[in-house]
Amino acid sequence: MWTLLVSALVFCLYVTAAVFAIRAAQTARTPQGAVGWVVFLISAPFFGVPLYLFLGHHRFRGYRIARKHSERVVEGIKSFADFSTPDPATMQINPRPFETLAHMPVSRGNGAELLVDGQATFDAIFEAIDAAQSYILIQFYIVRDDALGKQLQAKLIAAAKRGVTVRFMTDSVGSYGLPTAYLETLRAAGIEIANPRDRRGPQYRFQLNYRNHRKTVIIDGETGFIGGHNVGVEYLGQNSHFGHWRDTHIRMTGHIVRQLQLIFTEDWHWAHEEDLIDQLDWAGSESNQDMNALLVATGPGDDTETGAMMFFAAIAEAKERLWIASPYFVPDIDIMTALQHAALRGVDVRILVPEVVDHRLPWLAAFAYFDEIRDCGARVFCYTNGFMHQKVFVVDDTLAAVGTTNLDNRSFRLNFEAMALFFDQRAAGSVEEMLRADFEKSYELTRNLSDQRTYVRFGAPLARLFAPIL
Repeated sequence: MWTLLVSALVFCLYVTAAVFAIRAAQTARTPQGAVGWVVFLISAPFFGVPLYLFLGHHRFRGYRIARKHSERVVEGIKSFADFSTPDPATMQINPRPFETLAHMPVSRGNGAELLVDGQATFDAIFEAIDAAQSYILIQFYIVRDDALGKQLQAKLIAAAKRGVTVRFMTDSVGSYGLPTAYLETLRAAGIEIANPRDRRGPQYRFQLNYRNHRKTVIIDGETGFIGGHNVGVEYLGQNSHFGHWRDTHIRMTGHIVRQLQLIFTEDWHWAHEEDLIDQLDWAGSESNQDMNALLVATGPGDDTETGAMMFFAAIAEAKERLWIASPYFVPDIDIMTALQHAALRGVDVRILVPEVVDHRLPWLAAFAYFDEIRDCGARVFCYTNGFMHQKVFVVDDTLAAVGTTNLDNRSFRLNFEAMALFFDQRAAGSVEEMLRADFEKSYELTRNLSDQRTYVRFGAPLARLFAPIL
């Protein structure tokens, strides 16, 4: 009897593995991913089936954004764009690919201020929170219950006590260690919480591979922040392992803030099932800096590969310079080819990555790509003054981007991300100056993989096998 039961369970497991393998072949985003899942599921179903349940979803089905409501705002932004259309003489790059990906137009009337490292970032965010008059929208991938997290908590509670509406959201994976008491303290002060642990549907536990990686703060619909910083003392450089934490945020004003606000409302609707459209200010004001800008949000709920396509569009526009700073370099085949082609046609392609390790697998996997890109003329720099976590790129003197998207498959296909793009020579100049200072604190990688340490030589090709989920 027991033998028959075990045999039946094993049979069911293999049937399930076969069904999953067929589904993987039909729905995987890349041929490599399809082949990998099919082989894994058929050859090792005892391991493959459980992992596929958690990691094998190829589209974030059911990400029910409030499009029937938010479309009103999108149309309003597009209508207003008739009055905020950039002067063609100030646009040296074709914006259409970026606008199509964003489902929104580039507009003039925007302002930007780079915030280099944690102290500058949180000083600016806390100052804006203290000045808030109507509402605060705040979202971080990671929030810790440490000194910085408690400072943020106190600032938000103080704002709520003076009558400001505060809405707070974080990611269940990134903020897994955040105590429930932290959220309950905020809720007790009248702050609205989108607790990811309460998100709809029993299928949530099978969606751990999808994460909302955005870091967003919006004040009164007038001021917005986005970038690489999360809420934890390590982002202030107070972690002995990482030391100095090199990161970049950006403070924004103008129409791009309303675009960022729209993305927040859609995330909020998914996490909290509440429509904020009629509760927020969508008029706002323009910035005297009068920059052309666009907020490009990407994620696994999109119909196309928006994350990779955004990078591809930027790489294709580069004529003289393409500098990218990312803590992880695990590009897909298309982006790798685009980078190689840019270098081959004479573009100054530079990739800035950290020497310090935070996640071993993606750090190792990057070494499996470095030789290929360097052989085409690109240059790789390793940042040595602590850990480098910024997500930034600059194209020629015409486009600068700051946001949350890493140069890896996870950001391209599995995470919800956002990048602020500024089509402006001043913004490009500011990012250039910042990255030049970073290059001075880096060394250029010249050794091939075969000359690296033993564990890197053998570990990099193995780590690369996991590239689709890194």
